[in-house]
Amino acid sequence: MPPAPGGVTPKLELRGVNLRYFSPAGETEALFDISLSVGPGEFVGIIGQSGCGKSTLLSLISGILKPTDGAVLVDGRPVTRPGPAVGYMLQQDFLFEWRTILENAILGAEIQKADIAAARERAAQLLAKYGLAAFLDHRPRELSGGMRQRVALARTLCTNPDVVLLDEPFSALDSQTRLALADEVYDILRRESKTVVLVTHDIAEAVSMSDRVIVLSRRPGRVKSEHPIRFSAPGGVRPTPFEARSAPEFNTYFNRLWQELEVHVEG
Repeated sequence: MPPAPGGVTPKLELRGVNLRYFSPAGETEALFDISLSVGPGEFVGIIGQSGCGKSTLLSLISGILKPTDGAVLVDGRPVTRPGPAVGYMLQQDFLFEWRTILENAILGAEIQKADIAAARERAAQLLAKYGLAAFLDHRPRELSGGMRQRVALARTLCTNPDVVLLDEPFSALDSQTRLALADEVYDILRRESKTVVLVTHDIAEAVSMSDRVIVLSRRPGRVKSEHPIRFSAPGGVRPTPFEARSAPEFNTYFNRLWQELEVHVEG
């Protein structure tokens, strides 16, 4: 298996991963021969048409599912079940209305039987950092959609995972909130030096946030292509996702990926 781009030892690897489902009706091949590497601190976007296995791939990385063949490794160690090394942020926030915001943020730590006192302290710090210090004792129904997603992110990061998986985390939000929150989440994850895998249907979102975009083929999903994303910026500082959408390279990347996805109407 080749190293991550730049010769860096991978933080995350998938080696020849296949996934097949079996039912009385027969066998369904969901993913085929997925091999990829993600370096420490790299932000990788995964796109593909509906049903190609994008979210399934995240379930394999998180340990929720086990591959039929192949292996998933974090820091060279096989992922065999969900654990603290990998955090998973889903499309919906799944906050419990009977728990306070702080209690929701430590839920993952409770499930993993971590030090709850330490988890509460870290969660409170994260929530304060995300502008929610005044809402620790509030209920989810008292928060806006964007605020709820910040709580979900705090819950994901409370256990201090090395790898963070984002499964369409902004899809339930209106367009203005979605753009603003993408900038916030991007900044938070960069400052936390997390390795990130983002699954999205939104090509613009993938281009604006990712260091590299991987395109999956139609089912069975396989790696169809990989696209490094580079923006020219003063001082070599990468633009924010919002700023990236106005960069001269943005349309080139967008159009290339649009063609890769074969979403255009063919005559």
